[in-house]
Amino acid sequence: MKQEELENYIDAYGRDLYSFCCSVTRSRQEADDLYQDTFLKLYELSDKLVIRTNPKSFLMGVALNLYRNYKRKLSVRQRIVGVSVSIDETAENIPVEGQDTEELMISREEGQIVRRAVAKLPDKYRIPILLYYMEELSQAEIAAAMRISESAVKTRLHRAKKILREKLEGLL
Repeated sequence: MKQEELENYIDAYGRDLYSFCCSVTRSRQEADDLYQDTFLKLYELSDKLVIRTNPKSFLMGVALNLYRNYKRKLSVRQRIVGVSVSIDETAENIPVEGQDTEELMISREEGQIVRRAVAKLPDKYRIPILLYYMEELSQAEIAAAMRISESAVKTRLHRAKKILREKLEGLL
C-alpha cells in the first residue's frame, strides 16, 4: 500500500472511523490512540492485505480487534495491580440544520439520553448497535468485523434494542 492509498482511506473513512472509536472507547484520548493504531495496522499489513469487500467494514473490524486487545491487556493489568481505570464519557454534539433553538436543544438532549443509555450497555451489545446504527454496516459486515455468526449479530441487536427500549420508555 502506498502512502496515497492510505491517505485515500483516511479521507474516505477517517471521520466515520474516528466517530466509531470515540463511541467504543468513550474517551477522546483513547479514541485518538485507537484511530491512529488502526491506520498504522493497516499500513503494516498492507503488503499482505487485499481489501475486496467493504473497506469501511474492514477498518471497523481492525479497530474493534485492537480495542479488544487493549481491553484484554487492561483487564490483566488490573487483576495484577488491582487498580481501576475510570472511563471518561464524551459525547459529540451533532449539529442539526433547519431547526430553531428550542427544537435543537430538545433533539440534543434526547440524543444525549440515548447515547448515555447505549454507553451503559455491555460491549457485547453496545458494539453491534454502534456498528449498525452509527456506522450503518449490514449485519453480515458486523458479523465479519466481530468474527461472530450473522445470527449472533441479529440476536445481540434484538436484545440490545429490547434493553434500550426498557430503559428509554419512560424518558423519551
